[in-house]
Amino acid sequence: MTALYPVSDIYGFAELLTEPELAKLRSLRELLETRLQPILADHWERAVSPVHLREPLRDLRLVDDPALLGENGRARELYTGFRNFEFSRTDVGTGMLYHGQVAMFRELVRQGGSAQQVEDWDDAIVSFEMTGAFALTEPDHGSDVARGLETTARREGDDWILDGRKRWIGNVAHSEFVAIFARDVADGQVKVFLARTDAPGLTLTTIERKVALRIVTNSDIALEDVVVPESHRLQRITSFADVAALFRTLRPDVAWIAAGAQAGAYEAALRYTLEREQFGRPIASFQLVQDKLVRMLGNVTASLGMAVRLSQRRQEGTQRDEDSALAKVWIADRLRETVAWAREVVGGNGILIDNDVARFFTDAEAIYTYEGTREINTLVVGRAVTGISAFVR
Repeated sequence: MTALYPVSDIYGFAELLTEPELAKLRSLRELLETRLQPILADHWERAVSPVHLREPLRDLRLVDDPALLGENGRARELYTGFRNFEFSRTDVGTGMLYHGQVAMFRELVRQGGSAQQVEDWDDAIVSFEMTGAFALTEPDHGSDVARGLETTARREGDDWILDGRKRWIGNVAHSEFVAIFARDVADGQVKVFLARTDAPGLTLTTIERKVALRIVTNSDIALEDVVVPESHRLQRITSFADVAALFRTLRPDVAWIAAGAQAGAYEAALRYTLEREQFGRPIASFQLVQDKLVRMLGNVTASLGMAVRLSQRRQEGTQRDEDSALAKVWIADRLRETVAWAREVVGGNGILIDNDVARFFTDAEAIYTYEGTREINTLVVGRAVTGISAFVR
């Protein structure tokens, strides 16, 4: 069987995958190439999410195929990582459309819900019959959301009343439910509530004029006396410590996303330089172009190596906060370099969406910031290596 990534995985990290995992990723690639790639530039330019692909993606059974599942009912972490990688080497935004549902929303319910809630909702989430989004960030609180969270919840009988605002919430406009992180006014602790997106008092406003992740629909949310029944409060999240444990599970995904975006940019740049001729020969034959291609490939290879080891530690149960924080900082830095070189070798045509590198170039700026800024993740690692916290108190 031919290598999964013969151009961008020259060390063969994907050879660590099993045959069923490789087959599943190939089926995903075929769908992305035949159903997404032809419409991608147009959807990205018009800022339209390819929501219609949810159904064919669901039918691939990327998360619940028995051939992929271990004794714990989960796919291997390495496969999950490469699934993120495969999406992102084509389009980060479409990957977020899918993983926002089956990774973020599902994992929130699986870790935060009671046994009964998980039993009632998990299959429906996987099948996209119950769609959901994840709403933590607020207009005035991103990095300091742990202490600064202002959205409130107060209990009245069997219901909770939510008030507040959320910002940058991806895919909520295409979802039936949104997981609202709110502070209980009675005990001051953070809890999570699954509110219906069509509930009275809940207003969604699409964030427009974005230069990155245009294919993702991000929204502002306003909550005014929004009623959520106690049955839709996730029962096992009773403090921000529980939220932090959830992010410990989810944060490694962004390392794979950043690695995948690098691979996509590098592969697009390589194709272009082999086809584009100047002075009577392909520009890939020029020394300075080859220098940049090699730098890009080095970044992709090193980023993949770090992401693979992170997933292995996650599988072993030995992953620490500083492991995923270091991966986010370092791979996101390399992403910025790689997409800049990719745009550079494509020359003036590098600013055209049809040449792909422009999408990766701008989307990289969003990846660089979300799931913890460079500064916050740096301080997490710095605290671990020095034993001294440099966070402002």
